Amino acid sequence: MDVIARLLDIIVPVFLIIAVGYGYGRRYRPDMTLFNRIALEVCTPLLTYSALASRQFDVAQHIPLLVGGTALILGAGLLAWPLALASRQSPRTLVPVVMFNNCGNIGIPLALLAFGPQQMGAAVALFSISNLIHFSLGSRITSAGARTRDLLLSPMMLAAVLGFASALSDVRPPPMLLTGMRMLGDASLPMMLFALGARLCSVEWRGMGSGLIGATARPLIGMALAWPLVYGLGLEGTARAHLILFAALPPAVLQFMLAERFQQEPAKVAAMVMLGNLLALIFVPIALIWGLGASPSGGP
Repeated sequence: MDVIARLLDIIVPVFLIIAVGYGYGRRYRPDMTLFNRIALEVCTPLLTYSALASRQFDVAQHIPLLVGGTALILGAGLLAWPLALASRQSPRTLVPVVMFNNCGNIGIPLALLAFGPQQMGAAVALFSISNLIHFSLGSRITSAGARTRDLLLSPMMLAAVLGFASALSDVRPPPMLLTGMRMLGDASLPMMLFALGARLCSVEWRGMGSGLIGATARPLIGMALAWPLVYGLGLEGTARAHLILFAALPPAVLQFMLAERFQQEPAKVAAMVMLGNLLALIFVPIALIWGLGASPSGGP
């Protein structure tokens, strides 16, 4: 019963905010452009920098976790390629959906609730590594004409680079400035969840059959890869739980945005992303039970 109560404490707040965003979007059909720009260009970069620059984040301590996250992303791509060919899907459509998960909108809030603010740096570091690969290799897979330079110079990526630099050099802003950055950054967590809910009601739900392939392959392949990785890298406690949760997350909303931008079957990608985020109600609890079993106290 304690495990179920803790599971509900973690999942219910996240999906409640998504549901509020969905209800608001259905009722008012708001233009989320400015809202998303503020989240992506101001709040989320500040969240990224402040979490990585925090004295609680030790890069050396998290290297095995970051190696595991990188291996999981690349391994998922390798396994998704023959799956795309076998299911007669375009690899440019399916492979990035399976490779990249929703570690921003859903992953960071879940990690905050599951492991506490002292472990936020690890979740943000995984988010930053995922974005780096997504904005370089992932965009190239989606479209041969992608301008990687523009994506890598985005505020989010610059914040990640500066955050890792601060963590490695121990050079960071005065505490009073870092506190202000952290406050603005923390605002991005409910903003991302609300925006995800609002987006759910603005996408046409076409191609549900093919969408189900990507929606289920993303967490299933991820968790299948997590099993050998946690043992091969010797991950224990919260680091192990972080990787397991990361592995089970649904497809990234960002991939729908890239597919729409490069006109790479955006309707099909939208179906995969939206179905995947709904199926997170099944896969995320499984991952949390597995992960929390490895780290029952939420400590390191």
